[in-house]
Amino acid sequence: MKTIKITLFFLLLVLSIQAQTTKTKAPEFALGNFIDDYGITYTINDTVWVQNPTSKYHIIKWNPEKQYLVAKNDAANKTDANKYTRIDYMTFTGMEPWKWGFCLTVYDAETDSIAEQTAYVDRRNPKKGCNGYPFSRMKKLESKSTTN
Repeated sequence: MKTIKITLFFLLLVLSIQAQTTKTKAPEFALGNFIDDYGITYTINDTVWVQNPTSKYHIIKWNPEKQYLVAKNDAANKTDANKYTRIDYMTFTGMEPWKWGFCLTVYDAETDSIAEQTAYVDRRNPKKGCNGYPFSRMKKLESKSTTN
C-alpha cells in the first residue's frame, strides 16, 4: 500500500511539473509572416511576435480559447521597453484577403498579470472594438519562390 501511495505521489508530481512547463501554442493561422492593412509587416511564432522594423514582443502565454496572448516587450524596443503587452485577436469571415486581426489591448503594463487582466475589446465590432479603434487586419505574406 505504501509503495502505491509513493508511486501515485511521484506520478502526480511529474504530471504537475509537465503541466507547468508545457508552453501554450499559437493558433495555426497566426504563425508566419504577415502584412497588416497599414502596410506593416510581422513575423510571428509560438514565442516571439516581431512588428517590423524594430518592435519585438517575447510571448509568455497564448490563450487560444479566449483569443489573446501576453508578452514582455523587448529591452531594445524604442517605447515601453521591458513592459508587458496583451494582444487580443480574432478571425474574420467575408473580409478576404484579411483572415484575422489583432488589437494591442495594453502595451505598457508593469507586470504580465496586469497586462493579462486588462481586457477591453469588442470582437462583435472589429471596426471600433479595439479601444475605439479598428483591429489591425492581417493577411499572410506570399512566400517567394526560389526557382531559377
